[in-house]
Amino acid sequence: MRIVSGTHKGRKIKVPKYFDLRPTTDFSKEGLFNVLNNQIELEGLHVLDCFFGTGNISLEFISRGAEEVTSVDINRDSFKFLNKIAQEWGIENIEVYRSDVFIHLRQDYNKYDLIFADPPFDLEERLSIPELVFENDLLNEDGMLIVEHSKETDFTSHANFLKTRKFGSVYFSFFE
Repeated sequence: MRIVSGTHKGRKIKVPKYFDLRPTTDFSKEGLFNVLNNQIELEGLHVLDCFFGTGNISLEFISRGAEEVTSVDINRDSFKFLNKIAQEWGIENIEVYRSDVFIHLRQDYNKYDLIFADPPFDLEERLSIPELVFENDLLNEDGMLIVEHSKETDFTSHANFLKTRKFGSVYFSFFE
């Protein structure tokens, strides 16, 4: 895995072999950020990255000029890993939390310009993410939620659903 663009472009994220994760591929990530670059200004964003895993997406947002990134994952190894990278790379505009994402979404009183969620594809609660975000008013005006998922997940009936984009075998659903 590598950072695709920005101040940390080309830096590799060396994930320990014992991590049992499904990180967003470079191909999918590059496609996602191409879409975002054509829709919003990434510089200065306040981002919430849910189920951050390797920190790949959080680090990409930081590299591309996000003002602040809040990263939430319940996995202890993920928490330690992203904190270690942030320290090694000298990143100060990231807050890393080890917490259950669903509890965090219910208790977070901050507002974000963009919320990205990459839950395990087989996690049943994944379908509740858009509802939690909008019920708890976590997005700023004109804010966006993006949920990464497999083809088996369909969010098109949600009131705030905007579109789905596919990159390889990965789908990103956008909500406003």
